[in-house]
Amino acid sequence: MEEANVPFLKWAGGKRWLIRNGAQLAPVRFNTYIEPFLGSGAVFFSLNPSRSILADVNTELVDTYNAIKTNWKEVESQLRRHERNHDDSYYYKLRDSRPRTNVTRAARFIYLNRTCWNGLYRVNLNGKFNVPRGSKNNVVLDTDDFKKTSDLLQNSQVLSQDFEITLSRARKGDFVYVDPPYTVNHNQNGFLKYNNNIFSWEDQIRLKNAIVRAVRRGAMVTVSNADHDSIHNLYRDIGDPARIERSSVIAGQSEYRKQTTEVLMRLGWDI
Repeated sequence: MEEANVPFLKWAGGKRWLIRNGAQLAPVRFNTYIEPFLGSGAVFFSLNPSRSILADVNTELVDTYNAIKTNWKEVESQLRRHERNHDDSYYYKLRDSRPRTNVTRAARFIYLNRTCWNGLYRVNLNGKFNVPRGSKNNVVLDTDDFKKTSDLLQNSQVLSQDFEITLSRARKGDFVYVDPPYTVNHNQNGFLKYNNNIFSWEDQIRLKNAIVRAVRRGAMVTVSNADHDSIHNLYRDIGDPARIERSSVIAGQSEYRKQTTEVLMRLGWDI
């Protein structure tokens, strides 16, 4: 594996903190890396696998990855144009726009991610992105290396699909990292507020069953999830959750930004 790359997106529930924590998330050797809830891809970028299947139900997110995979130079050029024009009125004008090409849609997506409030992805009932402008003004970052990202994605399939379809592709020797939306209100970290309309408790049960099937086929799986009794009970027959502390930073008010906990489960492999 090559030197780790830096994710180009900020994402609610992203796992940069977990990588910095030093937790061993993956076995030393595996065949294909599979991630059914892609988001910012922090674990993917930290591992730099030689072959991967990356997926998410967010089609704008997936299209952005694929645009960088196939045409990173044009995406970067569009981002630089956005940086030159960036101000309050430009943000809201671009937020309300509907670009026609994959490249311009990807550049818009990254621009909004970097300049909206807390990097939050949220749409209204009509599917329109509605997050207000935040305090960040940097559109092109020192950490950007879209060529390197594109090179890594050449060996990846990036797909917009349900997690159950993605997990069904896991075979013996593959490694799957699973980080679903957290649908229980654990330690006031706010994820229920952002995710309860798009990932239900029934989905949590369906996810657990899909993970069980993957492990039975010989796949190795790591699961991040909420540190909550309902999650512990759901997985008690197949795993031994390890509690990990982190700081919650997504809350708008500082009194809700506090230490919280999540659980990490390794299934089908040992450290």
